[in-house]
Amino acid sequence: MPTMTDMTNGAGPLDVRVRFLHPVWTEHALAYATDHSAGLDLRACIDADTLEIPAGGRAAVPAGLAIEITRPGIAGFVYSRSGLGTKEGLTVSQGVGVIDPDYRGEIIVSLLNTSGQPRRIQRGQRIAQLVFMPVFTARLTAVDALGETARGAGGFGHTGKV
Repeated sequence: MPTMTDMTNGAGPLDVRVRFLHPVWTEHALAYATDHSAGLDLRACIDADTLEIPAGGRAAVPAGLAIEITRPGIAGFVYSRSGLGTKEGLTVSQGVGVIDPDYRGEIIVSLLNTSGQPRRIQRGQRIAQLVFMPVFTARLTAVDALGETARGAGGFGHTGKV
């Protein structure tokens, strides 16, 4: 049976160079949780034992690593961990963080506390996941009119609720 790696256009695994910037990574491996996990778990690389995020508040949490994606046309995307979001109300604040392929700085995860209670992050806790996906650069052409469709300019809620 083919693995997820085999199904990515036959290109094989993606080579990513990683620079570890915090001692949390000597205590924990940067790895996929299971053979079929889509994302690598990013951890809270804080110096204190805990970091409190107030209800409705945000915190920029260092992930303690920087990456170099070696294949053109690929970027990194930082997503919320489903359990942390569902159980604790902690989500990636901008929805999805984009790690451009030419970025070489430390990955920072902006967490938003959507719960009504203060939440604590522990040093080394898994806080988000990093997924690698293809991206496309657009060739833009200015035009006076766009092609017609049945939908047209119908926007939010134009098809109804049911």
